[in-house]
Amino acid sequence: VKEIDWTKMVRGQKVYEPPQYMSVNTAVQQILEHLKERGDEDGEVLSEDSLAVGVARLGSDKQTIISGTLKQLADTEFGEPLHSLCIIGKLHALEADMLRHFAVDKSVIPVL
Repeated sequence: VKEIDWTKMVRGQKVYEPPQYMSVNTAVQQILEHLKERGDEDGEVLSEDSLAVGVARLGSDKQTIISGTLKQLADTEFGEPLHSLCIIGKLHALEADMLRHFAVDKSVIPVL
């Protein structure tokens, strides 16, 4: 993302910050903050207990795949970028088995 340096823009210089990548942790923390501010108590659509998968450096020798609740992923270390976050909807039995394989806590993934 190209972001402008606001301190230099005030001086009339158009200088951009170096590119930055959002981590899974940052994305999850922003989602959790939004849920807390919104005050959706029923958590019908999304809650801190919603299942998600965090992926880092997919396809490389150092790839990381971790599944769990949003609350669990907020505290999990994924290492260097590039990161992706997938929020889980309805699961097929095979998908649930694979998520359990990469889970922080296997008990939060339903057995189908």
